[in-house]
Amino acid sequence: MHAILVLPDQALQWGECPDLQPAPGEVLVRVQATALNRADLMQRAGHYPPPAGASEVLGLEMAGRIVGVGAGVTAWGAGQDVCALLPGGGYASLASVPADMLLPMPPGWSYAQAAALPEAALTAFVNLYVEAALQPAETVLVHAGASGVGTAAIQLCKASGNAVYATVGSAQKAAHCLAVGALQALDHHTLDFAAELLRTAGAVDVILDPVGAGYFERNLQLLRVRGRLVLISTLSGAQAALDLRVLMGKRLRVIGSVLRSRTLAEKVAITRAFVERFWPAVVDGRLLPVIDSEFAITEAAAAHARMAANLNIGKIVLHMP
Repeated sequence: MHAILVLPDQALQWGECPDLQPAPGEVLVRVQATALNRADLMQRAGHYPPPAGASEVLGLEMAGRIVGVGAGVTAWGAGQDVCALLPGGGYASLASVPADMLLPMPPGWSYAQAAALPEAALTAFVNLYVEAALQPAETVLVHAGASGVGTAAIQLCKASGNAVYATVGSAQKAAHCLAVGALQALDHHTLDFAAELLRTAGAVDVILDPVGAGYFERNLQLLRVRGRLVLISTLSGAQAALDLRVLMGKRLRVIGSVLRSRTLAEKVAITRAFVERFWPAVVDGRLLPVIDSEFAITEAAAAHARMAANLNIGKIVLHMP
């Protein structure tokens, strides 16, 4: 098999590596497409090692066709098209995946669309509906609204009937967020998003934030009583000052959350809960991955450069030969 190898100088090379075989309870998938995540860039730079026992190969999601099944697998068989969240190994021609993590490829979807679904949709779902326990009629602010997770979160909120707002970094990104369901998209380069949102829409109940320190104080200002802030990354830094009186006075909750390092049992439960609640929205098109661009796997470095420059709106997809 082949996979993207990270060389000592951080260059990416499509090269040979040992073949995989499915363990009991796993299936072997011939990968047709994978999609980028910021974690890939961090791992490439040596800052985000994979969880113990996971593949060292980059890639947190994939879509492809089953070519083999391990002992004990009865619900899936060779020839079926599937997609899945991975702890690693997506940038490869083959992937071994626990059968319980598989999602069927939605009818009429391309491999590119299916590869762009798992990480963004499951990240948005677990953090909004499990960690923050989003309730009917509550309002949401999604930072980095034009990202893969951001566009998925906006669509999920629209599907569940929750008013959703977004912050973005350009007018073009704002337009895309409005197109997928945001009521307002605030360009953080041109205005103070907290002051503007408080002026136009008022406080919110839940904030989904991959930005971190740079937004922390304004996030607390924006939350209404009993609001929840879910932190999923620290793109602007990991150290932030906290006025405990604000936290206590409004009875706020600040929730730290990751997905990749959770146990397999947790990920299976998250996947099943997502399917139960939102698979109809996937099938009928209310939840459709926003694809920014597509590259051959041999052009992975160029795809990484596009993401590193914050140029993408939605997901960047890599296709296998």
